[in-house]
Amino acid sequence: MDVANYDLLATTLLLLDEQGRVVHANAAAQELFGLSCKQLTGVLGHVLFNADASLAAHIVSAVEGKFAVLREDLTISRRGALVPVSLTLVHLNQPPWAVLLEVRELEHHILLERNRHLSQELDVQRESLRNLAHEVKNPLGGIRGAAQLLETELEAEPLREYTRVIMAEADRLSGLVDRLIAPQGVTLKQARFNIHEICERVYTLARAEYASQIEIVRDYDASAPELMGDHERLLQALLNIMRNAAQALTESHSTLAPKLILRTRIGRQLVLATRPVKLGMVVSIIDNGPGVPAELHDKIFHPLVTGRANGTGLGLSLAQEFVQQHGGVIEFDSTAGHTEFRMILPLELP
Repeated sequence: MDVANYDLLATTLLLLDEQGRVVHANAAAQELFGLSCKQLTGVLGHVLFNADASLAAHIVSAVEGKFAVLREDLTISRRGALVPVSLTLVHLNQPPWAVLLEVRELEHHILLERNRHLSQELDVQRESLRNLAHEVKNPLGGIRGAAQLLETELEAEPLREYTRVIMAEADRLSGLVDRLIAPQGVTLKQARFNIHEICERVYTLARAEYASQIEIVRDYDASAPELMGDHERLLQALLNIMRNAAQALTESHSTLAPKLILRTRIGRQLVLATRPVKLGMVVSIIDNGPGVPAELHDKIFHPLVTGRANGTGLGLSLAQEFVQQHGGVIEFDSTAGHTEFRMILPLELP
């Protein structure tokens, strides 16, 4: 057996001898455990995991050929943190290798940590921006008031036009500030409703605004149960996602047949902002536009971040905030020609 080929695999593999000691660790194993092959060689396989004596017994049973394959979920310690992994023990009858250990990080743990980190990061940024917005709002009111008074003193119409521009721009900035300040607290007006009520409202609004430019298709899961939530906030969240996609399509000159798909599905074994859930509602908005620029993938939900020339950078940020207030999360995948934003909501209580 050429163990060098194992180094080409992304899966963590450990080969143990008849004493249960590591004989070979592939490159992925060295990365996962943070140890070199030399450091891992000779180590008893079970001590690499946070497990009780049963794992050592299972390795002995695997050596003796009492089972062909055994799987169990464990944790390992890495850089001071516990990482959940799925361990598979395979009996080998090829001396000097007696047992093969395959180790995989549990995907939901990776997603959960990513979503939790994003949630915490956004909370800090939103609070900072709201504090800044409060400081900006008062001077804006003074500027508008001064321009209004100045207009009454001016007789020449061309000069009065300048004051109107000042007032209009002050109003625009004030509206932007209000949007930054608006979603204070997480008090939700909870009600039970079907998600398709929101989807139909968003579909109707999108059709009214973009039907002449974009083909908009509905793809609903008729079995979707009712959920508890704040109807208006979830409506606004989905509308923000839809408008963001539609605006990206209409501003792109490279998409020959712009198309949006509004899709609902029941999801199982989902990872939300702070916890995994067995059952959830997934509302997807899919477009065939140019995609989210790669440099924005890690910060697309941050306030004031936008890839559009006329964007404010608030729509997706507020949408993410409203969904997180429901214990959910917005995720996305994007490549040129296919972008999918998923609004994921729990269908079970915490």
